[in-house]
Amino acid sequence: MNSPVQKRLYFILFFLSIFLINVTTAQAEEQTWIRINQLGYLPEGVKVAVWCSKQNQEINEFELVNARTNKVVYRGAAGKAFGAYGPFSQTYRLSFSDFNKTGRYYLRVNQARSPAFKINKDVYKGTADFCLRYMRQQRSGFNPFLQDSCHTHDGYTLYGPMSDSTHVDVVGGWHDASDYLQYAATSANATYHLLLAYRDFAPVFTDHYLANGLKGKNKQADIVDEARWGLDWLLKMHPKADWMFNQIADDRDHSGMRLPKEDSAYGRGYERPVYFINGEPQQRGKFLNNTTGTSSTAAKFSGAFALGAQVFQQKDQVYSQLLNQKSVSAYAFALKKPGVTQTASVKAPYIYAEDNWVDDMELAATWQNRLEDAFNYAKQEPITPWLGTDTAKHYQYYPFINLGHYELASRLPENSQKTVIGYYQQGINRVWAKAQHNAFYRGVPFIWCSNNLTTSFALQCYWYRNLTNDAQFLELEQANIDWLLGLNPWGTSMVYGLPAKGDTPVDPHSSLTHLKNYPTDGGLIDGPVYGQIFKNLLGIQLYNPDEYAAFQSDLVVYHDDFGDYSTNEPTMDGTASLVYLLAAQESEGKKAKRRNRK
Repeated sequence: MNSPVQKRLYFILFFLSIFLINVTTAQAEEQTWIRINQLGYLPEGVKVAVWCSKQNQEINEFELVNARTNKVVYRGAAGKAFGAYGPFSQTYRLSFSDFNKTGRYYLRVNQARSPAFKINKDVYKGTADFCLRYMRQQRSGFNPFLQDSCHTHDGYTLYGPMSDSTHVDVVGGWHDASDYLQYAATSANATYHLLLAYRDFAPVFTDHYLANGLKGKNKQADIVDEARWGLDWLLKMHPKADWMFNQIADDRDHSGMRLPKEDSAYGRGYERPVYFINGEPQQRGKFLNNTTGTSSTAAKFSGAFALGAQVFQQKDQVYSQLLNQKSVSAYAFALKKPGVTQTASVKAPYIYAEDNWVDDMELAATWQNRLEDAFNYAKQEPITPWLGTDTAKHYQYYPFINLGHYELASRLPENSQKTVIGYYQQGINRVWAKAQHNAFYRGVPFIWCSNNLTTSFALQCYWYRNLTNDAQFLELEQANIDWLLGLNPWGTSMVYGLPAKGDTPVDPHSSLTHLKNYPTDGGLIDGPVYGQIFKNLLGIQLYNPDEYAAFQSDLVVYHDDFGDYSTNEPTMDGTASLVYLLAAQESEGKKAKRRNRK
């Protein structure tokens, strides 16, 4: 029989062991996470989460649990261990694609539990329209978000055939990236994506705003109003057949935080410089940029005008005819001096260093029905050069994927069509060769605006699938969508306010948020960058403790902090591309609904 002292010692050891087990379990929990698409999953779509741990441990299975009843509804094998990635020592992909029952669920692996998420045909409903909030907020001229006007004095000319400082009316368009610069190349690309989203997925868009961006109905989808806002500004930037402007303002814009109506950074009151496209190198601080011609920007104009003419053909014939005329003159301007037009910068070395232009000419030639020319351009750059690489310069290969291949392929004879579609497949294969080796299926480089590249690459996968009915890259496509919506090392959505109750940016690099705490609803932020890029950028500092510190690594960083303009600045053109991608997902959900009704 044990003595009282032995009994006391036994109980002490027993409770100590329980305490240690609980501490160990809690520590393991803090070292292990399950990342999901916070918006949710389509019932018939690819459904994958990623289990990740800072401990080098193995798992065998996972559970899908009904969030209302807490009952396990599905068990799946964890499958392949992908090993270390970023801050994690071990990672697994958890696939539950064959479970398609609508509901609200969470995933569980031992003590690790994911946030709750939906499986529903409507998880993407309204998301494309939601992102239009950001586009309206970035309007220059009359700004419906502020219900005030700004930049009404633009602007005075530079580098044009007219005398420098000649006034031209170029009021309108969108601010570029939550600052106040305005670039024709990004605006034309954004306009094209909005028009294309409406053309391809018109039924998903609604009418809750007037043409001026204020609330109301005008019997026209809001995305058409927004696209026309872009087209109207592009018309001002191409006022004559032999006149075309490339940008309003320059990096002197970055002199400090201010509201747009208070913008007077150029020493001429509220007037800002307007840079003419002359096909020659222009100012870049101590250096000149590497402009070689007129094609890249002008061809983007031509494509946007041509698609706009098609969209407005039944809505406004006079406007449609004007856009057709401007598409032709913009195409001629693109041919004036074949080559690329880069942006100008005065103080800092950072520009949109676009280095390719035949992809833009392919798109424009397709819309001009010059299919032989378009096919020849396609063969000159069959694969967008960054695909499959580890790095590229800022906006070096813009608009990040070849939009022309998608439009051209459907207009070519069968053999030529297969060639062009094959270019898409080759580019996807290059990314897949990298992506298949990590649990996040990440094959997009972490360069500045990596989220824009991610969005564009998902579009290339989507277009390839729709042109061919070949679904071999469907999981890769979905992985890039999921990445943007929370299935990433930080477990955060990269879209402000989407989903409404999710982990999304709250402190973006935006004057509106920083000065007035205004939300930048729907804005796609720049996205993660390589740790080395972050360390070498000028003027970056974090203003608050890093809530994602545990998930930063030498490989890649992301900060939800106003001071990090490299990862946390919303962009207008990236958001416009996302509008198309989200509209495509909502359309997929609608198709599934119709199939189930039959």
